[in-house]
Amino acid sequence: MKTKLLTTPPLSLYIHIPWCVEKCPYCDFNSHALKSQVPEQDYVKALIADLDADIARFDLSQRPLHSIFIGGGTPSLFSAQAIKSLLDQVLSRFKQNSSQDNYSHSNTSQESNIEITLEANPGTVEADKFIGFAKAGVTRLSIGVQSFESDKLLKLGRIHNVSQAKFAAQLAHESGVKSFNLDLMHGLPNQTLDNALDDLKTAINLKPDHLSWYQLTIEPNTAFHSKPPKLPQDEVLWDIQDQGFKLLSDAGYQQYEISAFRRVKDDEADDKQCQHNLNYWRFGDYLGIGCGAHGKITDPKNGVIQRTVKVKHPKGYLDPNRAPLDHLKTVTNDELPFEYMMNQLRLFSSFTLVEYQQRTGLAASTVLPTLQQAQNKKMMTCTDTLSIEGKWQVTLLGHRYLNDLLELFL
Repeated sequence: MKTKLLTTPPLSLYIHIPWCVEKCPYCDFNSHALKSQVPEQDYVKALIADLDADIARFDLSQRPLHSIFIGGGTPSLFSAQAIKSLLDQVLSRFKQNSSQDNYSHSNTSQESNIEITLEANPGTVEADKFIGFAKAGVTRLSIGVQSFESDKLLKLGRIHNVSQAKFAAQLAHESGVKSFNLDLMHGLPNQTLDNALDDLKTAINLKPDHLSWYQLTIEPNTAFHSKPPKLPQDEVLWDIQDQGFKLLSDAGYQQYEISAFRRVKDDEADDKQCQHNLNYWRFGDYLGIGCGAHGKITDPKNGVIQRTVKVKHPKGYLDPNRAPLDHLKTVTNDELPFEYMMNQLRLFSSFTLVEYQQRTGLAASTVLPTLQQAQNKKMMTCTDTLSIEGKWQVTLLGHRYLNDLLELFL
C-alpha cells in the first residue's frame, strides 16, 4: 500500500557552513567560532564530494532542484567568488525544470530560476559583499538582525550594532537580489512590550520582503541554558505576540507560518514566501550537505523515506579519508504521521489527506481519527471530513497551543 501511495515530492538542497566569528549564547545550531582563516576552497571541495555521494546514493541526477538554502553559522563569511564556485558546481549536477530549458552552464547560478537563499550577518564586512552574492546567483538574503536595541544585541552576543543592521537592509534593497528576509527575535532578556514593538516597527520601516519573527527559547547545550537570563513573564509574551501580529498585519505582512510573514504588495505578483522552508513544512525532500547537515529523501519505487546526518565537526568533515555521511535511517510507518504533522501544522494554509498519502505513503486511516480528535477540541477544522479531498486547517486555538496539538499525533 505504501509503495502505491507514495509519490516523489520536490527536492531542495540545504548547505551548511559552520563557522561564525563568535558563538552566540542562545545558539544551539552546529556552529563553531572561527579561530583562523576560513578554509573556503577545501570546504567547497568537501561539499561537492558530499553532494556527489548523495546523488549517487539516492540516484538523484534526473531530479530538478526546487530551492537552495545556504545556512550556518555565518555563510556570509565566505567570499562571493567561493559562493559562485559552489553554486555553479551544484547546479551543473541537476536536471533543470522545463522553465530552465535554455539554461547555460557558462553562467549557471545566474540563469537558474530557483530560489537561492544565503544567510548573512549584518556586520559591515559581510554586508559589503551583498552585490557580489547577487552576481554569484543568490536570489534571496536572510539577514540575522535579532534586535535593533544595543543592549539586547550585547546580551545576545551579536557582533554587529544597530547602524550596521539598518545599513545591511539598505544594501539588500540595492544589491540586486529578488527579495530579502530579516530575522528578528522577541521575548529577549529584560524586554518590555514597548521594546519588542519598537523593534518590530523598526524592522517594518526597513521594508523587507519577508520577516521571520520568533520568540527566544532557551535550548540545552547553550550558554543561556547554563546561566539563564531573566526573560519576560508569560503575560508580557502573550501581549507581545498579540499586538505584534496586529502590527504586522496592519503594515501589510501576511502570516503564513508560525513565525514567517511575507510582505504583500498590490503592484507585485511575486510570492515572497520562502519557497525552501515551504518545502520543509509540506514534507518535501531535501539533501543536507555540510557539517552536521540533515537530509530527507523519498524513494517511491521501494516505498521508503530515509533521513541522513553528516559528520558534525569541521575537522572530521574535511578529512578526505572519512566519508561525510555519519548516519542513515529509514523512517518507520509509526514515525511518519507525527513527522508529517510536525511540519504541516506550522502552516496557515490547508492540506488534504490525499497530500498526506502522497507524502507519507500511508493510508488516510492512519491519521484520520487523530485529526477528528483535534477537530473535537476545536484545534482543527475540515471542509469535508467524509472525503480525502476535504481541506484540513489548524485553527487559531490550534496555532496558539501547537505543542498540545502535535502531542495528539505521538
